[in-house]
Amino acid sequence: MIISASYKTDIPAFYGRWFLNRLAAGHCRMVNPYGGQTYRIDLSRPAVDGFVFWTKNLGPFLDALDHVSDRGHPFVVQYSVTGLPTLLERSVPAWETAVGHMARVRDRWGPRAAVWRYDPIAVTDATPPGHHLAAFAAIARALRGVTDEVAVSFLQPYRKTARNLAAAGIGWRDPEAEEKRALLADLAAVAAGEGMALTLCTQPELAGIPGTAPARCIDAARLSDVAGRPVGAREKGNRPGCLCAESRDIGDYDSCPHGCVYCYAVADRATAQRRFAAHDPEGEFLVARPGHPQR
Repeated sequence: MIISASYKTDIPAFYGRWFLNRLAAGHCRMVNPYGGQTYRIDLSRPAVDGFVFWTKNLGPFLDALDHVSDRGHPFVVQYSVTGLPTLLERSVPAWETAVGHMARVRDRWGPRAAVWRYDPIAVTDATPPGHHLAAFAAIARALRGVTDEVAVSFLQPYRKTARNLAAAGIGWRDPEAEEKRALLADLAAVAAGEGMALTLCTQPELAGIPGTAPARCIDAARLSDVAGRPVGAREKGNRPGCLCAESRDIGDYDSCPHGCVYCYAVADRATAQRRFAAHDPEGEFLVARPGHPQR
């Protein structure tokens, strides 16, 4: 099984010690956020084919990657680097710092070990399309030779996302399809010029733009390249149009304290901060829930 860590929260930035403890123990436990059932997830070497790490700040986890590799686990880092203003992303490192992190991954494990995510493309009063084209070009230029793929997606108008943006007083809009297509064509041309493929994360309505392809964020083929051996997994996306390989996510919603205003995984930042503060890195569960203590 491929383990996703995690599209629900930033484990590399905030929960790295917990992850390494659970890797040493050979398992973790999770709570189904919708039904309350608990699950034991096997993290032993025979059970895990590889890891996909999702993050906006890999810095605290760079040394942990050596431990993961030393145990024989291949991994891919999905690194969101957008250069968005602090109005939208409150606590992520400067994009230049993030580029340095990705370069370290490339130097140690090669350019297939990390994927750049320019995600989300948030069209707001402060970040119109022209902002994105300029920011994307600057980051792409710095990442030339560091990675071979950039995955993008437009901000999805989830109810909690719209509510949090409104509460922060941020004016935003969901562009019409033709405007999105025009911007993506420009971004794809920039990416190609810097030696990268541009892929679209679960936005099939925008398929067919020259220079783009559907993303496979949980990518068994990429993991195979990093591992130097076949990693097999059937396609099993998380939502319509998702081409990801089957995986098991070990994160938890409402636990990331980054404070990105647009985040779909955090309904309330104060709740996320409280849960992070109560986190026990020695516990089996990432965060405690009523009736399910961390140990």
